[in-house]
Amino acid sequence: MPPIWNGHPDYDVKRDFQGYGEAGLDPKWPNKAKIAVSFVINYEEGGERSVMHGDGMAEQNLRENPGGPPRFNERNLNVESEYEYGSRAGFWRLFRMFNENKMKFTLYGVAQAVEENPLVAKRCVEEGHDVASHAYRWIEYHDFPIEKEKEYIRKAIISLKSLTGYAPKGWYYGRNSPHSRTLVPQVYQEMGEELVWASDTYADDVPYWVDLPLERDLPDPKGLLMVPYSYDCNDFKFHTVGSGFTDPAGFYEHLNNAFDVLYEEGEKGMPKMMTIGLHCRIIGRPGRFGALKRFVEYIGQKEGVWVATRTEIAEAFKKEYPYKKGQLA
Repeated sequence: MPPIWNGHPDYDVKRDFQGYGEAGLDPKWPNKAKIAVSFVINYEEGGERSVMHGDGMAEQNLRENPGGPPRFNERNLNVESEYEYGSRAGFWRLFRMFNENKMKFTLYGVAQAVEENPLVAKRCVEEGHDVASHAYRWIEYHDFPIEKEKEYIRKAIISLKSLTGYAPKGWYYGRNSPHSRTLVPQVYQEMGEELVWASDTYADDVPYWVDLPLERDLPDPKGLLMVPYSYDCNDFKFHTVGSGFTDPAGFYEHLNNAFDVLYEEGEKGMPKMMTIGLHCRIIGRPGRFGALKRFVEYIGQKEGVWVATRTEIAEAFKKEYPYKKGQLA
């Protein structure tokens, strides 16, 4: 049976299997960097599912002990405390390390979570780290009605702006709906705010532009810059069964291999970007943290490595390759 489309303009967007092709694209990173490295800290603790927030169940995803049936209409104090470890201890361990190594990261901030610990946003701003939006809550948005999703997008922008002093320049859902790519820039436009980049894509090693369906008939479309995220260089795979990291050494080796491949391509004149996805309650645990620290020290010894926020990467790319309708770059 053929799929039943609902007429939303997102469904008219064609897939791109060609990208930049054999020749690739030189993003022309600042100071002729061989590679751009983006560390992302997903700050979700306090925005996850909870009966205290009316969800009817405790969070089941990305936790140390995934066994056992879901808990409906009752609190799961073990899960709650595991998430609380991320905000109480794990985040600050990561924060101190990046500051000590003079490396900037991007915080994927779930607004409701950051509301519970506003010092996180305050200190990120003070140290020059980038606070982007990871939605208002860390829940599944797939079945949200369009107006309800738009309401949550507005709440995230307003909340993070009140906490940081600026509307988030970038957006990553992770648990998005089929309409999200249109709705997020639409709400930004309605609010008079600027969305510089979005990251709900895993399609390339460098940024690329996409046309927005709702701008199709506008005389001056803005497009949307996609800054690809990563599921493979991501600590969440410690909590996946069968395809994840079984120990910190495997995590370090995977990051190291990915970096070496991309760095070599940069030396050959085809620079890329590398994204490392982190979670406070996962990599923030001491037994795993050492692997990340070792990797940070490794790339810190390399010449031509640009560790940057995702907004810095997006702005640098836009400077070299401004939006042109129908073109990746």
